[in-house]
Amino acid sequence: MAPPSQLSIATSSLLRLVKEESSYHKELQGQLARIENLDQTDENAEYILKQEKKGIEETNAMFPELRDRIKVAMARLDSQLEAVEEAGSNSNTEEISKAKEAMTQAKTSYKEMASVNDS
Repeated sequence: MAPPSQLSIATSSLLRLVKEESSYHKELQGQLARIENLDQTDENAEYILKQEKKGIEETNAMFPELRDRIKVAMARLDSQLEAVEEAGSNSNTEEISKAKEAMTQAKTSYKEMASVNDS
């Protein structure tokens, strides 16, 4: 089996980061839902609330770094795409289409993340 090309490595890396960003958003939604549904009559409610808020802060702290990593991965994939297209290799059409799809997903995710962080 041939080793993966630089293009497929860059594509996989970008897709992994987009998936990671999505999981952090799901985690944040879950934390917010737990706070909303917190039973105030529970004797540990204050402690639980404090822990959940700390978890939200930690999750929110991940977004700027993740945003930067996605931006770097997008630039890397874009340069790999340009190199492959300049070489004119038609044997990598499947890899090229996967890379372009990954770029589209990442751009959408990046825009959504920017709009969430700006609000």
